[in-house]
Amino acid sequence: MGLNGDSGGGALSAALKRPVPDSNSPTVASPSRVSTPPPQSDRLRGEARQGERNGRISSRSSDFGRFAGLDADAVDNALRRELGRQQREGTPGASPHRKRQRINGDRFIPTRSGQDLQAGFSLLHEDGSPATPSRLKKRTPHGELHFQKTEEANRTFSTLLRAELFENSIPQATPPSMSPDHGRASHGGHDGMRSHTPPNGAAPSLPSTLTPSTPHKNLFSYMSPRHSNIGGHLTPSRTPQSRHGPNMDTRSEVYSLSPVRFNSQQMLLSPRRQPRAVSKVPYKVLDAPDLADDFYLNLVDWGSANVLGVGLGNSVYLWNAATSRVNKLCQLEDDTVTSVSWIQKGTHIAIGTGKGLVQIWDAEKARRLRTMTGHTMRVGSLAWNTHILTSGSRDRLIYHRDVRAPDQWLKKLVGHKQEVCGLKWNCEDGQLASGGNDNKLMVWDKLSDTPLWKFSDHTAAVKAIAWSPHQRGLLASGGGTADRRIIFHDTVRGTVVNEIDTGSQVCNLAWSKNSNEIVSTHGYSQNQIVVWKYPSMTQVASLTGHTYRVLYLAMSPDGRVVVTGAGDETLRFWNVFGKRPGMRDDSDGGGSGRLQDWAVIR
Repeated sequence: MGLNGDSGGGALSAALKRPVPDSNSPTVASPSRVSTPPPQSDRLRGEARQGERNGRISSRSSDFGRFAGLDADAVDNALRRELGRQQREGTPGASPHRKRQRINGDRFIPTRSGQDLQAGFSLLHEDGSPATPSRLKKRTPHGELHFQKTEEANRTFSTLLRAELFENSIPQATPPSMSPDHGRASHGGHDGMRSHTPPNGAAPSLPSTLTPSTPHKNLFSYMSPRHSNIGGHLTPSRTPQSRHGPNMDTRSEVYSLSPVRFNSQQMLLSPRRQPRAVSKVPYKVLDAPDLADDFYLNLVDWGSANVLGVGLGNSVYLWNAATSRVNKLCQLEDDTVTSVSWIQKGTHIAIGTGKGLVQIWDAEKARRLRTMTGHTMRVGSLAWNTHILTSGSRDRLIYHRDVRAPDQWLKKLVGHKQEVCGLKWNCEDGQLASGGNDNKLMVWDKLSDTPLWKFSDHTAAVKAIAWSPHQRGLLASGGGTADRRIIFHDTVRGTVVNEIDTGSQVCNLAWSKNSNEIVSTHGYSQNQIVVWKYPSMTQVASLTGHTYRVLYLAMSPDGRVVVTGAGDETLRFWNVFGKRPGMRDDSDGGGSGRLQDWAVIR
């Protein structure tokens, strides 16, 4: 009777009270607590659970209401209200994902606990450089001088930072062959990669859950001081006092006004070897009108008598380095000068022409000695080996000529498939190097007509060729615009020793006579002259000034000055190399020869 006030609840109770007849026992009214149906909330809760399992709460409520003669919508709404209240009051099965609230203190203490410092340093960009990774992605030639200075400064900064952070426990670089397993095995089960990183005192062990599975780029994790006791090192509240009285060491950090430790100060103040100073501007500039802007020609050469020979148009001019006087040696008729080359010792100069002729002139007497034929196209390269004159042409042939014999040529070499644009003799070993527009570099032994070695490493024309005077069989070659590399070859074994990408067309190469350095001239985009230190191939100097490709290069007899020529019709003289040990400062490099007095040349 107490449920009559609720029509829905009374109807539900009436529908559930169904007496079961028993034939053996008289019908006896059940006690009130037995006959009274379960409370409405319990019954609704049971129906709600059943509805969740079957996913058909609404349909079951509708069927049940139709069975009981009730309003299905009213029952459905009652079930939904009860279900919502139950979810609010019940305990969820899993905690909701919430971002942990950080408690920030007034200072943050770095903790090294659980940090693999060796892995952290390995994940930093190269050498711990403070430069941003985006800058490192930009292609920068390995040899750029400013890039080398920046890298040196970055290495110094990285060394100083590691010394300040870790003192004597600086993580050591792991050799490439050292794997984690190998390190553990070599230390008897101890991790060799971390053997240098912990402080002197044994650090408390951490639970396995605090050990990171993947190293992060952040070397330290920062936390509030109230949480730093989890394996971290607490900052001491005061400076420990010495038990032996005041510290009288003037080098002690107690008295230091520097922000870095004493050892770091010594490192920063230690003397460093300064790079050799090279003047960035030429000490002399000469106008050279009609100097051809042609990559395949060789129009400048400096003779042993300290006289510079230059081919301009159809004429050859001689410039005396001691007196700075200029004289015209010859002027060709209906022909052009395509190459010039001085004999090693003497006053004879060879001239190659556009019609394939080779002329030999006596510069002292300004007289042509002979004209040799053989080539059918222009002669772009010449090379002397005592009395043997070798010429290379656009007709792809190489001729050996004995200037003492009446014959036009002694040997004909067939090997290149395009124009021969580079020739250099190694007079000590009797080997000839030839480079061509077919991207091939060939080495010929003495007067043999079969190449000793064929190198196909370049991907552009090979004009720049130079033999090292400091190492036997070391040959340097430079490639054109599509290649841009300087490659070093061992002609004794026929192998490649080293190579470097210069970033621009390599037009000429020349070894220093006084030091183990090499100078190269380049084309687009900076038209620079670069002095390299061999074998590290670090830049000593990078000289600019030409506005066209630096196609021509020659070196003074004393090896201290180089002259460069370009299509901008200028010749520039640079002091790039030091003097030879034992050489006097007033040495003129051979200027005291017979050609010093230009009065004999008309």
